[in-house]
Amino acid sequence: MPQWTVHEPGRLTFDTVTDLSVRIVAGRLAVLASDGPPTLEVTDVQKSPLVVTHDDGHLSVAYRDLTWDGILDWLRPGTQSTTLTLTVPSDCPVQVGVISASAVVTGFEKRANVKSASGEIVLDGVSGEVHAETVSGAVESRGLAGDMDFTSVSGDLTVAGGTPRRLNAKTVSGRITADLLLTPTGHVTLNSVGGAIVVRLPRSVDADVTLRSASGRLKSAFPGLVGARPGSKSLTGRLGGGMAYVSANTVSGDVTLLSKETTQADAEEEMA
Repeated sequence: MPQWTVHEPGRLTFDTVTDLSVRIVAGRLAVLASDGPPTLEVTDVQKSPLVVTHDDGHLSVAYRDLTWDGILDWLRPGTQSTTLTLTVPSDCPVQVGVISASAVVTGFEKRANVKSASGEIVLDGVSGEVHAETVSGAVESRGLAGDMDFTSVSGDLTVAGGTPRRLNAKTVSGRITADLLLTPTGHVTLNSVGGAIVVRLPRSVDADVTLRSASGRLKSAFPGLVGARPGSKSLTGRLGGGMAYVSANTVSGDVTLLSKETTQADAEEEMA
């Protein structure tokens, strides 16, 4: 099993990579889909060396004692920082774990698992199955076109220009913002305890929608949503011909449903 210990900046090229696991503490990480040869480029590494293994197509890049399952509990003091870029095929399943590092994951079509303690993660053009778990780190998804599960304590989730088959998000105090296009089978469920939820849909959307909050405010730019009774803490209704499904639920956070045709002034008024 080929193995390298990386103490300094450098570049490695691999023949075949069929799945990738990368785990770092601090610094910056980019994981990019590419048609070229799989490569690892390290431009900075401090304190502890990285251990790289390549075994029967599996590529692993990590600190020796930083495991995937324990990454959210691995909060030791220190400056184990690195800056690296990995390029692998777009159909390669990837696991990305960071403590406080920022990470960008771009262009993958299969399965992507990401974990973060406090680092921010950007998912750009990632389809297939996405599983994201953070403590306080924010996740931003651009061009989502598959299934996504998001779980966080206080981290925010932002979905920009997404067309998800299924989107399931749960957070305690983080904010959820989702700007969506929906297929007829799209299924979106957003849940927060105290964090606000904002959803933006096309005016011509076909979806069954339910908005609920125990003590937060409910606002909708779609007149087709109505409360079950005066003073109700829910708004429900069928927009267009229905088929897709959107549910947003909080305990104390506000829930706002905006239209893509809403002007900036209207949006600001809705959020006031």
